[in-house]
Parts: sequence; C-alpha cells; structure tokens
Amino acid sequence: MILRDDPEIRKLSLEKIGPAHLQRLAVVYVRQSTPQQVLDHRESTRLQYGLVTRAQEMGWPKDRVLVIDEDLGKSGASSEGRAGFRRLVSEVSLDHVGIILGVEMSRLARSSKDWHQLLEICALFGTLIADLDGVYDPAHYNDRLLLGLKGTMSEAELHVIKQRMDRGKLSKARRGELVLGVPIGYVKSPSSGEVVLDPDEQVRHVVGLVFRKFEELETLNAVLRYLVEHNVQIGVRVRDGIGKGELQWHRPNRATLHNMLKNPTYAGAYAYGRRQLDPRKRQPGRRGTGRVALSPQEWPVLLKDRFPAYIPWEHYERNLAKLKSNRSRSESIRAVRNGAALLSGMVVCGKCGWRMSVWYGEGRYTYACRQKASHYGGRVCQHIAGPVLDEYVSGWVLEALEPAALELSLEAANNLQRERDDLNQLWQERLERSTYEADRAERQYHLVEPENRLVARRLEREWEEKLEAQQRLREEYDRFVHSQPRTLSEEEIHAIRRLSADIPALWEAPSTTAADRKQIIRQVVERVVVDADGASERVRARIEWAGGGAVTEGELIRPVARFEQLSYWPQLCDRVRVLAEEGFTAAQIAEGLNAEGYVQAAQAQRGFPCTGGHGTDAKAGTKPAARSAQAIG
Repeated sequence: MILRDDPEIRKLSLEKIGPAHLQRLAVVYVRQSTPQQVLDHRESTRLQYGLVTRAQEMGWPKDRVLVIDEDLGKSGASSEGRAGFRRLVSEVSLDHVGIILGVEMSRLARSSKDWHQLLEICALFGTLIADLDGVYDPAHYNDRLLLGLKGTMSEAELHVIKQRMDRGKLSKARRGELVLGVPIGYVKSPSSGEVVLDPDEQVRHVVGLVFRKFEELETLNAVLRYLVEHNVQIGVRVRDGIGKGELQWHRPNRATLHNMLKNPTYAGAYAYGRRQLDPRKRQPGRRGTGRVALSPQEWPVLLKDRFPAYIPWEHYERNLAKLKSNRSRSESIRAVRNGAALLSGMVVCGKCGWRMSVWYGEGRYTYACRQKASHYGGRVCQHIAGPVLDEYVSGWVLEALEPAALELSLEAANNLQRERDDLNQLWQERLERSTYEADRAERQYHLVEPENRLVARRLEREWEEKLEAQQRLREEYDRFVHSQPRTLSEEEIHAIRRLSADIPALWEAPSTTAADRKQIIRQVVERVVVDADGASERVRARIEWAGGGAVTEGELIRPVARFEQLSYWPQLCDRVRVLAEEGFTAAQIAEGLNAEGYVQAAQAQRGFPCTGGHGTDAKAGTKPAARSAQAIG
C-alpha cells in the first residue's frame, strides 16, 4: 500500500513521524465484519496485512511492527466482544504505540463513542493514525477535526446499510415471502419454496398430539411428563450440513415444546418480528440475547391462512393465554398444581377485588388477601380457613354435576379411548418405521458383492442392529398392549359408569387426587368471591359459574381463634351469666348452650391460624361451650 500520489501530501504526512514515534511500536489493525467476508473478500484481508510493508517504508523495523487481527469476523458497531480493539487501546494507554495503521477508519470503529475514545487516548500519548489518505496527529486540531468527520461518516454508513437491509427484509416479509426456517412438522419445498406439512405421518401425528395434550393437561410440564412417560419422540429435520433434510428423532424437552406452542405457523399464520432487540437487556455482564417477545398485536407483520395449519387461530390464542396464566402471578388463575387447596387462584376478595393467595403451614392452609399488606404496607384484608371454603364450594359442585352423571361417564370413556387410540397409533408408526429400516438394511446387505467383505461386514452388522432394535420395539409394544389394551373392556366401561353415577363417592375416593378435583371445579366454576364479616365467623360467599353467568350466594361459618371474635359473643356472655346466676354448673351451662345452638360444629372441629395468634376451637377433653363458660366465669 502507498499513500496518495500527491507528493506534497506524502511529504507532509511523513514529516509528522518523529524519532519518538519510531522508538515505539507500529500497530497494524486488521478486521473484517463477518466470517463470510473473511472467506469471500480475501483481497481486503491481504490489503490490510500489506500495511506491514508500509510501516517498514515509514521507518519501523519489521520486528517493531505489531499485527492485531483478533477481530477478524467481528463487527465494528461496538467494542463489545472485540478483544483486538481492547488490546489496541491498552497498548496505546501503556505508551507502547507510535502509529496505528488501517485501510480506513471504519476498520478501527464504527461507533462514535469508541472512535472518539480512541482519539482522546492517542492525543494524550502522542500516537499517530494512518490510512490510505495520509497520516494524522489527533493532537492537532485540523487532523482531529478530519478524523472526527471520518468517524461520523463511518458510523452513518453503517446505519444506512443496516436501514437498507431492514427495509428490504420488511418489504419481503409483508408479502409473506421471507421464510428463513420452518418449525417441526413442516418442510420447505426446494423448488418452489412453498411451506407444506411434513410428509412423514408419524411426525405430523406427534405434533398434533402435543397440541391435544396441552389443551387437556393445560401445563407445559404435564405435557413433557406425558411424552417422556410414553417414550414419545419428536421428529426433527436437519437444517444444514451433510444430512440436511434428513429426519432425526429426539427426546422432547421443555424449550422445544414451548416454542411449538408459541409459534403461529402451527395456526397457519405467517409472522415477522415476533422478537425485537432491546439494547437495555444486551449489556456486558447480562445473560441472554437481549431480544424480548412481543404480543401478536405488536408484530410488524401477521398474515393469517398462509400455511397449512395444525390448529385453528382461536386454539393458538387460547394456548398463549394459558401459558401466560400459568406464570406465578396473583392476578391470574394458574394451572392446576399439587397443593391441597382446591380453589387456588380462583378465590377473589370481596373487599378489594384482588385474588387471594394460599398460605400453607402446620398441615393447614388458608386463603388470604395480602395485596395491601405486600404492596402498600397495610393490613391483611381478610382470611378464611381453606378446608371450610373448599367443602362449601365442593358441595355445590357435586350437586351441579348430578344431572350430568351419564354424560360425564360417556365423555370419560371417550377420552380414555381416544388417548389409547393415539398411543396405539404412535406404536404402530414406530413399528412400521423399524420394519422399514430393517428391510432397507437387508436390501443393502444383499446388494453388496460377497467378495467385498470390508463393506459386507459393516452392512451385516447394521442389519443385525436393526433387527435387534425391531425385536426390542415389538417386545415393548407387547408390554404396552398387556398393560393397556387397545380398547376399553366391558368391565372398564361398567366401572366408569358406576363411578360417574355416584359422583360423591368418586369425589372422596382415595384414587381421586387434589389435582383431579381442581380440574373438575375449574370446568364449572369461574371464580369464588368471599367477604368476611369483620373478624367474626360469618363469611358471605358467591360462586360464579362458568358460562351463562349463573351465580350462587350463601353464607358459611369459618373457625376463629378466640371466642371474643364470635358474632354472638355478647349474647353468649349474657346467656352464660344468666345460667350461672340460676346455679347451673359449667357442664350444665355447656349442654344448654349447645342445645340452644350457640356453638356451631364447624367451629369446634377445625383449627385456623389467624392474625394475633394460633389456636383451635377444639381442645381435648373440653367441650367448646364449656370452654366459653369457663372463660366467662
């Protein structure tokens, strides 16, 4: 490389190089923006390495010329991730560099912040900068002004190029033609570029099974556990490399299932810009790519009915809503979990309107509204013993389900049969695939020349492996059929109808888990609004049924910690005093109070932790009314 042909410019440039500069290093900085440019634009790379010769022409010995090329294949838009640029700045800061050589200023930095920082350091330590146009001294005003303009133009050029590329991509996306990759269950035609369903029947079946099970189980973890339990694998097409387009079977994982449920392609829609870069989340020391997911309303491009769909768009929206509600947020009804509280996420405070959370402790659980206490430093609105409310709502639910007993039994039988059919079809497809692979291995073995033992031995070994895999799969299928027959037997159908006819017994059966009860309640109940009468035992409850807007209102009795909290405490005190003045003993007073209905059984049988202390209304060997008589006396 040589400087511009003007002798005066060359002379003025060389005059800026003094003995102090020659005593330090000459640094040649080499950078290409992307790995593809390194491979394809080799002339530019050679031109940059040729600056070593130019440094020798300026007077630096070869052993005093340092080449920094760690940033080959890295963008100059930022100093982040550019080890070579940081090394360059460090060398200048240590007063080791006399001149920095580069083909153009954009090779050093395309960010004004990084560029002007480098100029400040070079001016402070007397380091020169050279490019195709000449040699500059950042300490001189005219040179500093020119270098600043070059840096600004370099940054502007980067933004113009990026803007042009982004506009081109957006224009193509608005036509639905920018298809960079297709999700699992789809393939892209090599000739026409059209996106179609995967031709493999088993791949399509597994994709459909994922969406059906999520609609049934409602949580991602439950779907993952189901697939792992039944050894269901997901077919993935290789996207690049030697085996591009080949089908591979991978075990399911949470990330893959999550991407499938959130991808609008499965609903037949083309979408562009679902994730946008947030610079605040892409900083040194922070994990992640810095991209944030947008809602469908914020996507730059959304074209429906562009691809063959596995699910309708309404189903896709329900999946998004369910994934969002499954997060641990108090304002949403979350998915069914393993806790004992049957109404978790469904109880609403009648005083402030917030959803009440569940608090577990000492074998008991409580529905409590703590929003004001958590967010505003106030007091707990109200709380109610969980078993009391659960029993109240469960009674109404069982009563509501009685007319639909036969329909429920038929639906349960159909669901169970449908699930068995799905699993059996998956097994048949796996068996068919193993048979095909074994037959293909056999054909390959018979086609090879017997004399070519080097190849024949390998093909024979592969054939044996395929036959062994086929045999193992058939044995696993036989065990599956033995544990779960393909169709429901008459005995199983009769058992389902018998249990459905006696719903309360089925509800209380040991085999019915808390999660099963929660699922049933959520099918018929929208939410439960509770409003306690101060600290007393009386609670007003309103059950809002799902669909139709029907409402059931009533009052229930909750346990309290102290007798002073009872709504009829003044009347109870007066009555005890009257009986005591008449000469009755404590036992006689307790018997009389129980007969008059002052103490409810629910209060005497259940304990409830509340603000101000913990306690129960029942005490071994002491009747509630007797305790009240003793307390008053």
